[in-house]
Amino acid sequence: MIFVFGSNLGGYHGKGAALTALKHHGAVMGQSEGLMGWSSYALPTCTWSFKPLPLDRIQIHVDEYLRFAREHPELQFKTTRVGCGLGKQKDSDIAPMFIGAPDNCFFDELWKPYLGETHEYWGSY
Repeated sequence: MIFVFGSNLGGYHGKGAALTALKHHGAVMGQSEGLMGWSSYALPTCTWSFKPLPLDRIQIHVDEYLRFAREHPELQFKTTRVGCGLGKQKDSDIAPMFIGAPDNCFFDELWKPYLGETHEYWGSY
């Protein structure tokens, strides 16, 4: 399963889910977006200076991730609450960006109120 985590545009994976991805899922320091290592996918939610990206910019990265997931139905994606921890965004703003995600994307159960019963959940990070 691919561990999907929030990243910054500098690709510095020093805290939170990004550090977990670096230590346990093959994330690559300096790579800010996309599939990397043996089981991680970075989704930018912060600037180079670790400030939250505007929601419309995050949506562009979410759309790219969902496109990638659709093109790779052979992979499964464990999506964390990207942008909602260190990224300081609200779950109610970020989770709805994933409505309509393909069946190979699984989400933190804390997003169930925003995504409903049509998605699969994996627990909580």
